Amino acid sequence: MGGGFRVLHLVRPFLSFLPEVQTADRKVPFREKVIYTVISLFIFLVCSQLPLYGIHSTTGADPFYWMRVILASNRGTVMELGITPIVTSGLVMQLLAGSKIIEVDNNVREDRALLNGAQKLLGILIAVGEAVAYVLSGMYGSVGQLGVGNAILIIVQLFFAGIIVICLDELLQKGYGLGFRVVLPVRSKNARGQQGSYPIKLFYTSNMPIILQSALVSNLYFISQLLHRKYSGNFIVNLLGKWKESEYGGGHSIPVGGIAYYITAPSSLADMAANPFHALFYLVFMLSACALFSKTWIEVSGSSARDVAKQLKEQQMVMPGHRESNLQKELNRYIPTAAAFGGMCIGALTVLADFMGAIGSGTGILLAVTIIYQYFETFEKERASELGFFGF
Repeated sequence: MGGGFRVLHLVRPFLSFLPEVQTADRKVPFREKVIYTVISLFIFLVCSQLPLYGIHSTTGADPFYWMRVILASNRGTVMELGITPIVTSGLVMQLLAGSKIIEVDNNVREDRALLNGAQKLLGILIAVGEAVAYVLSGMYGSVGQLGVGNAILIIVQLFFAGIIVICLDELLQKGYGLGFRVVLPVRSKNARGQQGSYPIKLFYTSNMPIILQSALVSNLYFISQLLHRKYSGNFIVNLLGKWKESEYGGGHSIPVGGIAYYITAPSSLADMAANPFHALFYLVFMLSACALFSKTWIEVSGSSARDVAKQLKEQQMVMPGHRESNLQKELNRYIPTAAAFGGMCIGALTVLADFMGAIGSGTGILLAVTIIYQYFETFEKERASELGFFGF
């Protein structure tokens, strides 16, 4: 690591104040992982039902109505912000690191710690920023009605809820719970006969494209509604999105113009027939965004052909019938294609569910199915690896 000043060094003074879960110093048995995961889920669900203290009303427009299922948030509760802060901060930091705007050496322990700290710090700042925006925009009643004391109390509650989500996420990521992982392939150069496999799945990036697309759209909705409420006559604001109260009530607004309208799924088949350009634009946007985010994600998350080739070389693994120097080139034939095409398929499935009028949103249904399937795969792998110790 170079000795000069870098942007990540700005995080150092805050590391001692940030919440942290210690990495497991032993292999956590599968049964304990299940218990930790269930406890984490229980805490999250309790917070999702715990009403915010001090609010006067939750009947105002809800900027996140369309994304509640995806962002795991619940209106008027402690989990008002859901996973928005950690998803947004993770997306921003990964993109900054992947595009080399900030310099990160993943082989250096301090760099990894600083990046993780920066992500948590940004997540906390986003949580505080969104909490302040919610209060000032009148989502819980005007500040005059709430009073300064209640307004500050609501912000503090949402702040600590953000801390809880960050800690629960880190608990699962540090090896205590059942998280997600990527399995790698092949044959050892040193141990003759030792072989493995490296399945490059069609859905190489799993549900990440739709999560990133949802994070982008939800933040655009949030900003657009806040601006439209204050500056509805401004041309730029209307270009970003025009909103009106839903005729069905429920305290939420629907987009009726601008970019926000065109990136929202048509409400029905009749709406598609009446506005074919809207349906076509939404289809193209979803396919393009998911493919782009999928290709971008493999570059910033350490699962690109270059990263995989490097990992295999470090493990003294090669592909039979190919030179070691051609490993990256060979992987490049499959990984980017699988990522982009898989992302497009994820987008297409989401659009199909939206167009067919599935209960809930297509994105929410797709996320539920892919996450359940990934946990099923993880469950089977963990059970198989520990079958010698106990049955489950």
